[in-house]
Amino acid sequence: MGQSNSLGPRTFREPELLCWGERVGELVSPPLWVALDGPLGSGKSVLVRAICRGAGIAGHIPSPSFTLVQQYTSPRGFRIYHVDLFRLRPGEPIDPLGWEDLLSVPGLVLLEWARRAGDQQPEDRWEITLDYGASPEERIVTASRVGTAAELIRW
Repeated sequence: MGQSNSLGPRTFREPELLCWGERVGELVSPPLWVALDGPLGSGKSVLVRAICRGAGIAGHIPSPSFTLVQQYTSPRGFRIYHVDLFRLRPGEPIDPLGWEDLLSVPGLVLLEWARRAGDQQPEDRWEITLDYGASPEERIVTASRVGTAAELIRW
């Protein structure tokens, strides 16, 4: 599949980011934890939606900013957990979210605002950072494989 332990940084426009996200969703083999970080509006939710679409999720894919966790079932036979910690205040406990259960699910966990979880994430994961590019349409994306997580899917 042409995979690697780290990718980027690479500058994407939204159509390219969507294409890569859909490819990830098509090819990923859970269990996998994906930690996404970046400033507000940098494309974390856009990328998560593209991954979900690639995994076969149809229809509206809302941001779980208020519910904190959205769950989907891929037609490929695994569950996807979209977690958004934006509303979590620093130092606020994450255990009430069912955190321990998320750490052991055999599905795909897509975690936005991952830094807010601190060291309470699994050792094996992907870390994807998105940031603003030189123009308003551009995003800079960097991805790395941590521990023994599945190898990254190249862009």
